[in-house]
Amino acid sequence: MSSESWPPQLKEWVAKCLGQMTDANRAEAQAELKQVIADSFAAKTLWTTDWAGVQLKSLLPKPPPILTSASHLKRKLNDYSPASNKKTKKTSISKASPSSALDPDELAALNRRAARFQREHEIERQKNWRQTNNHTPSSSHGHLNSHLYKSRSGTPATYDGDEPEANSNVPNWDRFTIVGTSTEIFKDYLRLTSEPKPEQIRPYHVLQETLNQLKKKWREKATYNWICSQFKSLRQDLTVQRIKNEFTVTVYEIHARMALEVGDMVEYNQCQAMLRNLYELGIPGKVEEFTAYRILMLLHGRNRSDLNLYVGQLTERQKSDPAVRHALFVQRAVAMGNYHALFDLYLNAPNMGAYIMDHFIDRERIRALMVMTKAYRTLQLSFIQNELAFETLASTREFLAEHRAAFFQNPNSPDTEKVLECKPAGAPLASVFEEKYRRVQIKGAV
Repeated sequence: MSSESWPPQLKEWVAKCLGQMTDANRAEAQAELKQVIADSFAAKTLWTTDWAGVQLKSLLPKPPPILTSASHLKRKLNDYSPASNKKTKKTSISKASPSSALDPDELAALNRRAARFQREHEIERQKNWRQTNNHTPSSSHGHLNSHLYKSRSGTPATYDGDEPEANSNVPNWDRFTIVGTSTEIFKDYLRLTSEPKPEQIRPYHVLQETLNQLKKKWREKATYNWICSQFKSLRQDLTVQRIKNEFTVTVYEIHARMALEVGDMVEYNQCQAMLRNLYELGIPGKVEEFTAYRILMLLHGRNRSDLNLYVGQLTERQKSDPAVRHALFVQRAVAMGNYHALFDLYLNAPNMGAYIMDHFIDRERIRALMVMTKAYRTLQLSFIQNELAFETLASTREFLAEHRAAFFQNPNSPDTEKVLECKPAGAPLASVFEEKYRRVQIKGAV
């Protein structure tokens, strides 16, 4: 049974399933996929089945295992028993009495851990409520001077040494969460080498003013190096105080756009990685815009497996967004080698998508020229300019010369009259593509 005879809907369904597979379920899913297709082929329903509605059981999300206190203890016994004495381990576990499986000390430790997680959730809720109501640390300034570090609920941080996990490997994060008291609007970024001090950290309301001033400075054409240092310092103060809300998302989104504008892909990728985490927490922001950027970045890196997986997880609402739809069209044009559509999409990219496409557009121009030089004997330089979205004829000619493909019939004629000889240009273009664009280096990728 050749895949060439498959209906298009089946091919699309298979591609979708392959994109949803992970290392954990790949073997099981592939076996089920082959069985489903074989059954359909045997029943002669390949062309009549609604493949879009078929769902593989192995790709359905599996419920997490329920961990009871008894099974938890048994797993710990298994983990800490000597591996060399398997027979002794089985005997000791099989003979364990119900009373030992429900050890009160073990259950008490589990209860304390659950209470700690509940307290953390309550602290987060209270802090968000204070920020929403424009709470500032000025009202508790006297208390801040009495101790350097406070828990997020505003009470002195304690470190309970009686708890099982109270050790050097399990830090009490409340102890290191502070509320800043600095009133400086601008502060250069310095990597922390010791515990942060409240007098060096800006509180939430000062950070809001800092962002407003930085946006104003950017409009006034301040240098990017200074702006970047200020934004990294702002992000650091947010991280130290464990502030994760819509303001945090806005800070990272603005810094990411500035980094794109100047081509600083290291900072952009750091911001993009943090934004993914913040969006997954349910914090609102420009999710669709940065979803489109991520698709374009995956195209830049030619990471097909991650790209297929990521696109397969998109919702219909996300796919209907203009920016995401544009990125998906770009993906389709690159996959099909439709360079005419690709460069039209490049010229009409929404938001800041063109800044990301700038990083791989030259590679696609070489790929397009490799196809064009095989299909034509000669090409007008003006045609190449229009087809491959160059700004000027001069930049088109310089691009061909840089990539060892400037074989013109009339090299001394004006650019408007120059004609490219395609046959001698084909081999150098293929060689340059192998040397320059076969591998992709993405700085700062996470």
